[in-house]
Amino acid sequence: MTPEFETQTHASPFARTCLVAYLVLIVYASWFPFSGWQINNLSALTDVLQQWPRYWGGFDAGVNIVGYIPLGILLVFSLYPTQRGVLAICVAALLGGLISLGMECVQYFLPSRVTSLLDVLTNLSGATIGALIGVRLSPTVLEKGRLRLLQKQWLRNESSRQLVVLGLWPLAQIYPQAYLFGLGQLLPILSTWTEDILEIDIDLGELLRQGIDLSAEEFLLSETLITACGCTGAILLCLSLFNRHAPKFALSIVLLSMTFGVKSLASALMFQPEHAFIWLTPGAQGGLLISAIMLYGFSYAPHQAQRRIAVLLLLLSLCIVNLIPTNPYFAATLQSWSQGKFLNFYGAAQFLTVMWPFIALRYLMFSRTAQQS
Repeated sequence: MTPEFETQTHASPFARTCLVAYLVLIVYASWFPFSGWQINNLSALTDVLQQWPRYWGGFDAGVNIVGYIPLGILLVFSLYPTQRGVLAICVAALLGGLISLGMECVQYFLPSRVTSLLDVLTNLSGATIGALIGVRLSPTVLEKGRLRLLQKQWLRNESSRQLVVLGLWPLAQIYPQAYLFGLGQLLPILSTWTEDILEIDIDLGELLRQGIDLSAEEFLLSETLITACGCTGAILLCLSLFNRHAPKFALSIVLLSMTFGVKSLASALMFQPEHAFIWLTPGAQGGLLISAIMLYGFSYAPHQAQRRIAVLLLLLSLCIVNLIPTNPYFAATLQSWSQGKFLNFYGAAQFLTVMWPFIALRYLMFSRTAQQS
C-alpha cells in the first residue's frame, strides 16, 4: 500500500475548526436577539423543560432536526480517531443532546424565546442522525478517501482553517444586504448599541460623513466598488489557498455559483419568488464585470501577492460599506420581508454577514501561512 493511501491516524484540524464555527452559529441562532435578559424562578426551570409545547408545527420540528445533523457529523469527525463506530455515535449524540439542553436552559432567561422539551428531543434526533451519517462517511472522508488525497494534492500547508472561512462566504450572503457582497456593515449596529447605552439619537456613519449626501450616480458607483472589491477579495482568498496542482479556475467558478445560488434562494424565501434576483442591480452587474477583469490579472500573481491584494480590497470594501448611507430603495424593500419562520436563523445569518470580512482579514494577515509568505 502506497503512503498516499495509508489510513489517517491523527485528528482532523479542519473538522474541529468547522465544529467550532458551527457551534458559534448554533449559539447565535439559539440566543438571538441577546436582549431582555431576566432572572426567572429557577425552581420552575425543570417544570418548564418537562412541558410539551401547546403550539408546534412540522416545519419547526424539521428545522430543529436538520439544524443539528451537521453538528452530529462534525462531532464524529472531531472525535476521530479517539472514538469510532458505535462509541462515536453514542458520544456525539450525548454531546448534541447536552448542547441542545444548554441552549434551551439559557433561553429560559430570554423573554423572546421559548424553552421547549420538543426542541431538545428534535435536536437530539438530528445530532443522532448526523452521528450515524458521520460514522458512515468517516472511512471515505477521514481515512483513505479521495477527499483526503485531494486535500493533500491541492491545498497549501496550514490552509484548512482558511478553507472553513472561505466556505462561510456563501452562507454570509443569506442575510439581506444593501449592496452585493457588502459584508461587514458594523457602524449601524454600533450606532444602535450607543443609542441604547447613552439614550441619545446618534448615527456614527453620519458623523463620519460630516453631512455629505450621495447622489444617485454616487450610490451606483459605491455599489459597483463594493461588489468588485468584495467579490475579488473573496476569490483571491480562494486562489491563495490552493497550489499549482489545483484547478483554481473551476474551483472559483464553483464557489461563485454556490454563492449566487444561496443568494437567490435566500431572496426568494425572504421576499417573493419573483424577487430571487433582486440583488442583481446595475451597480452589482458593473462590479462583477470589474471583478472579472481584476481577477484575470491577479490570478497570475504569486499567492503572497494575492493575499495582500485580498486584504487591501476587503479593507476598501469595509470602509465604503460603512461610510455610505443606507440605500433608501433597499430600506423600502426590507419592509416587505416577512421573517416568520426564519426569525431564529435571522440572527445567525446577520452575525455571519457582519463578521465574515473581519474573520477573513484575521486569517489573511495573521495566519501561519501568511507569516511564512
